[in-house]
Amino acid sequence: MAKLTPDELEKISKSNHEKSSNWIKVGMSTCGIAAGAGEIFDFLLEEVKKRNLQIEVKKCGCQGNCYAEPLVEVSVEGLPAVTYGKVNKEVATKIIEKHVIAKMLVNDYIYDSLT
Repeated sequence: MAKLTPDELEKISKSNHEKSSNWIKVGMSTCGIAAGAGEIFDFLLEEVKKRNLQIEVKKCGCQGNCYAEPLVEVSVEGLPAVTYGKVNKEVATKIIEKHVIAKMLVNDYIYDSLT
């Protein structure tokens, strides 16, 4: 198997990112899992399915802000991609209802902007 060049890796990364601009990523590193990220991931999956929303819920690794776990990144077309921290079920519900459905940021829980 041949090694990929930096340009090839960047092309793959861009194509994966361009597949869908609507996604939710839950940080599932050990610190995230210890803080309850698994429960939040399952809750978000249930809510998306129950509400028949067209948004992908994915797992991702360390996001570097262990103090704010569980961390949830959200990208919805028309809004900046942001990372929410200290997400519990109440906050996850606000993310679904306000960010995903109403297209409004949940300002009190934003820890980082990805754009």
